[in-house]
Amino acid sequence: MNPAENYILQQPEPYKSILLELQVLVAHLLPTAELKYKYRIPFYYYKGKPFCYFNASHKKKFVDVGIVKGGEITVHTSHLVTEKRKKMASLRYKNIKHINDKIFFDVLKEAASFY
Repeated sequence: MNPAENYILQQPEPYKSILLELQVLVAHLLPTAELKYKYRIPFYYYKGKPFCYFNASHKKKFVDVGIVKGGEITVHTSHLVTEKRKKMASLRYKNIKHINDKIFFDVLKEAASFY
C-alpha cells in the first residue's frame, strides 16, 4: 500500500469515508490520474502534472479537495473556496452526504481540460 492510501485509511471518521468516496470519484472520472503522496497528503497527478490534493483538516473539521488550476474554473464557482488564492480553489466537505457527484465531476472535468 502506498503512503497516500495509508493516509486515507489512517484517518478517523468522518474523514476516512469522505476521502474514500472522493478517491473512487477521481478514479472513475480520471482513471489515468496517479495518486502520489506529496507534501504529506494524497496528491493526484494528471498527465504527469500536479492536479488536485486531499487534505483532512481535523482542526477545521472538513476535507479539502484543492485543485491546482482551480482559479481557472468557471463552473459551480459558488461551491469553490479560494481564500485569497489566485491559482488554487477548493471543494470542501464536512460530511459524505454533502458530496454532490455532479458538481464534483463538473469541476474536475473542467480542471482536467486545462491539461
